[in-house]
Amino acid sequence: MIDSALLPMQRSLMDPPARWLAARGVAADQVTVTGFAIGLLAVFAIAWGLWSVGLVLILLNRLCDGLDGALARRVGTTDRGAFLDIALDFAFYALVPVGVAFADPAANALPAAVLIAAFVGTGSSFLAFSTIAAQKGLTADAYPSKGIYYLGGLTEGFETIVFFILICLLPQYFAPMAYGFAAACALTTAIRWHQGWVAFGPQDTPHDKT
Repeated sequence: MIDSALLPMQRSLMDPPARWLAARGVAADQVTVTGFAIGLLAVFAIAWGLWSVGLVLILLNRLCDGLDGALARRVGTTDRGAFLDIALDFAFYALVPVGVAFADPAANALPAAVLIAAFVGTGSSFLAFSTIAAQKGLTADAYPSKGIYYLGGLTEGFETIVFFILICLLPQYFAPMAYGFAAACALTTAIRWHQGWVAFGPQDTPHDKT
């Protein structure tokens, strides 16, 4: 919901380390993949109940996510970089609840499943809108540096990471927090469906549904 407002601050913070990495020949894709590997370690740490370790690793994952974009803007963006960034981010978001479910299956499995289903809704609506928007040559004014059309919502990256931090700090309250965040994700999905319904209405050239 506030990702676009945080972008200027994020860029100012990420530019110095990005400049340092660029001077040493580090590629943005390397940072992206490294960040995802760190995210996988966070999932395993959470699954073992190592919540503090998981929290630190999640924060490192998000640091890499900010750095890869800053580095890409400095050395040049690529289609592969844009693909990796969004694909690995969505995978990471879905895997964190899996780790929580493994930590306590009896208490967490059902809310984790509901949360993952909600993430599917936000992710699929995001990507579906972005795909059609790209075909039509549309750009998101609030996110001019993104490699794909970036559709906002109530539950964007910032809100999701705050939620993950709260999970690590208060794991005993995972179930109510998961249901609440899933509801917010469902609302985001419904809003995006409506935006797609309006933006790609009958006045446009019909697309093959197969």
